[in-house]
Amino acid sequence: MKTALVVAAAFSWAAASATAAEPPANKCDTAEAKQFDFWVGDWDLSFQDEGKTATSHNRISKILDGCAILEEFSGPPGTPLQGRSLSTYDRLTHRWKQTWVDNDATYLDFSGGFADGRMILSREARKDGKRFLQRMVWQEIRADAFEWLWQRSDDDGRTWTTAWKIDYWRSARQGA
Repeated sequence: MKTALVVAAAFSWAAASATAAEPPANKCDTAEAKQFDFWVGDWDLSFQDEGKTATSHNRISKILDGCAILEEFSGPPGTPLQGRSLSTYDRLTHRWKQTWVDNDATYLDFSGGFADGRMILSREARKDGKRFLQRMVWQEIRADAFEWLWQRSDDDGRTWTTAWKIDYWRSARQGA
């Protein structure tokens, strides 16, 4: 009988310990997991393309019970570019992760975070045997607009060159 009580107590303790170690019911309801929420919505875009102003559209939505952010990018009118990204806050590394793919067979993977009012995601890349860094910067973030930069560094991030700047503003087609 004593053995049965000891075994029952051990199982009860193990079950209580397992329950106490379980994460909260909504793993994506933390302040860190909401840092990218400013991006969610329908956006009109404006940027310079070969010296001319071009426009485009980007739809950003939360999916998978709010644990992932889906980007659906459309290239400028008359161009075939279509791209998608999937972003999530990785609780183990405490970093945002993003994967981009498009209809030109481009695959890019980024990681980073939100600091000093800017979201910065970066990656290491190679071309012709040369290593460099690439990053995306969301800055000057307001409720209805922000600026997005595509940058490159050839000196391990000491200096950055902006190759592409896009101005975002909330679309009149919000919710369409």
